[in-house]
Formats: sequence, C-alpha cells, structure tokens
Amino acid sequence: MTTTQATRKRRLSPQLRRDLLGLFFISPWLIGFIMWTVYPLGASLYYSFHRYDLMRPAVFLGLKNYIDLFTKDPRIGRVVYNTVYYVGLSAPLGIIAAFLMASLLNAKIKFRSAFRAIFFFPSIVPVVVSATVWRFLLDPQWGAVNATLRGLGMQTMPFFSNPDWAKPTLIGIHIWAQGGAIVIFLASLQDVPRSLYEAATVDGANAWHKFWHVTIPMCSPVILYNLIMAFIGGFQTFTMPYILTNGGPNLATEMYSMHLYRNAFTNLRMGKASAMAWILFIVIVAFTVILFRTSARWVYYSGEEE
Repeated sequence: MTTTQATRKRRLSPQLRRDLLGLFFISPWLIGFIMWTVYPLGASLYYSFHRYDLMRPAVFLGLKNYIDLFTKDPRIGRVVYNTVYYVGLSAPLGIIAAFLMASLLNAKIKFRSAFRAIFFFPSIVPVVVSATVWRFLLDPQWGAVNATLRGLGMQTMPFFSNPDWAKPTLIGIHIWAQGGAIVIFLASLQDVPRSLYEAATVDGANAWHKFWHVTIPMCSPVILYNLIMAFIGGFQTFTMPYILTNGGPNLATEMYSMHLYRNAFTNLRMGKASAMAWILFIVIVAFTVILFRTSARWVYYSGEEE
C-alpha cells in the first residue's frame, strides 16, 4: 500500500498538484456558478422549446413558443415598440448627458468635489427608493412638481397618466441617474494628455475645437463601453417602469422585460417566457456586435500603431 501511494505521488507533477489545489480552493465558486448560472441557462433553453407551467410535466413544442410569440401575442408589437423607443432614446441621450456633465465636473471650479458627490448620488440610491421618490414628485394630483406648477399659476403635467408623456418621463429619469457613467468618463477625461491641449492651443484651436477633436476622440473607447452597457441595460429595464407605471397607461410603458415577467410569474407560461429571454439575449448580442463592428470608424485607440 505504501509503495502504491508513493508511486501515485511521483506521477503527479508539481504543476498538476498546484492546479488541483487551485481547483479545490475555487470549488465553492465553481459549484455556485454551475448551480446558479450554467444550469439556469441550460434549463431556460430547454424549456423554451416546451410548454411548461410549473404544475405539470413539460411538453415538447419545438419552435412553437418562438413562432406564437410574434404571431399570436396581441401585445408583442406594442411591447417591442416601447422597448425600442426607450432604448433608442435613453441610451444615446444618457451617454451624451453623462459625458457633458463629466466634462463640466472635470473643469477647475469651486466645490468640485461636492458637485461630483451630488451627481454620483443617484447611482448609489436603490432603484426602488428612487422610483418611490419620483412617483411622489411627479404624481399628477398631489406630487410636489405639479403642486409647484399650480402654485405658480401654470398648467400641471400628466407625467405618468398620459401615454404621450409616460415614456419621455422615464427617459428623463434615466438621464438623471447617470452617476456611474459620469465617474467612468471622469477617469477617462483625466487620462487625456495635457500636451494635446497645449498643441491644439498653439495651432489656434478654440475650446470647441479642443473638445471635438481632442477630448471626444481620446475618450471614444470609454464612450463605446458606456454605450454598450447603456444598450444592454436599456433592453433589460424593468424596475423603474414597473414601480412607476406598471406598464401603463394603456400599455404605454410596457417594456419587453416586464412582458416576459408577466408571462413567467403571472400567467405561468415558463416556456414562452424562456423563449422571450433567449430572443432578448440574441438581440442584445446582435446590437453589441453591430456596435463593435462599426466602432472602427469612430473609436480611437492611442496605443494602436498605424
């Protein structure tokens, strides 16, 4: 027995022993990753081809869930329109607002640290808390904003009760909560070489020329990153519209993720919800690939050689 154990130890090289020891130490994470990420992904793909309601065994349907989603769901057209409208406006407008605010906060002004903390504050507040505060502020009857408008003798605004105003209001709230993107842009702005601005000044460039031809190109990789994250987050937006409007009024703010949630946990159509999730995944991947493919035209990487 002793001879056999000694032979096995000699067969294990030092590198293999280190690898096994490393796997042992990361095994809790590996187990959690398999249980809570790999298995749910595989299960959702499996159930997307089945009819499953948690109560009865799954029944194989093939592609029926995918086909019925776009042929028999009366709400899908409105849901897709709402989502594309929201993403198409909130993502670029949020990035533009964040970059402009970061540029202002990067300037040498008084109380700059205080302003930075104020602009970043919305990002550390839980979304549920932010939504509750905004619902109080913008309520058409007793909200603080409309109360102020009435006090000034002005007409009140139906922020969440009018279908024409509901989505723009959500987009405005999204633009307000850009603290995370602002911090990332600030780090990028502080990394722009001062020598480029000095050279531009020598060449006679004004502030606008410096901003357009120096600041934006040097920050373009970070702009691409924030834009991709904004698109991904926009397609998956759920909490803010769910709390503020619950999809109303008249389905004006019913987003794709909310429709997915209702199919899964209200109607117990787990197969259809799984199919919707995989379609959303494919759409997000497609948008990300398109952004990466088109980025070569406008993203500048200073480390790349010509």
